[in-house]
Amino acid sequence: MNLPPYASQLGLLLCHTCGQACLSGQLRCPRCDAIVHRRKPDSLNRTWALLLASLICYIPANLMPVMFTDIFGSGSENTIFSGVLEFWHEGAWDLAALIFIASVVVPCMKFVVLGLLLVTCQRRSRWAMAERARLYRLIEVIGYWSMLDVLVVALIAALVQFRSLSTIEPRIGILFFGLVVVLTMLAAMSFDPRLIWDAEVEDA
Repeated sequence: MNLPPYASQLGLLLCHTCGQACLSGQLRCPRCDAIVHRRKPDSLNRTWALLLASLICYIPANLMPVMFTDIFGSGSENTIFSGVLEFWHEGAWDLAALIFIASVVVPCMKFVVLGLLLVTCQRRSRWAMAERARLYRLIEVIGYWSMLDVLVVALIAALVQFRSLSTIEPRIGILFFGLVVVLTMLAAMSFDPRLIWDAEVEDA
């Protein structure tokens, strides 16, 4: 099958800021004056660093309490898992499922997928390149929904205190979980998905 020439074979680079096609000898984009790179600078190392930092923050995010509830004088602190179980036992299974998906399923999926992308790109693997590219786009789409857990805690706290039935206060665990969300989003943004196809270009 005859494939069209690659941009590198034509001596072209794509501006990361405005998308302008630039000649490989140009240091700056003629349209927006941004610095032109063939790939995002140090993409793999930056993504690894952000991913490992998010993994480290994910440990205290699950072990430390995310909120303190004081209902009619009975106070208790809840971690993510204990909060899910408490909502489930109270019959709020939909809210428990929402928190579980946003706090456990989505972050773990991002850890696994980003780790897979990083390892395969470093090994110059040609395995399932189209599927890996689709996985990266999926991570971009679902990544922002990880903030649902933080928003749910804030919403519950506002509703409960508005009704004057009890008090709910955030705890340090929610800060670590917020860091996990931000760091994984930055890791996905730092990764250059074109690295997936570099093995194909080298073999062309």
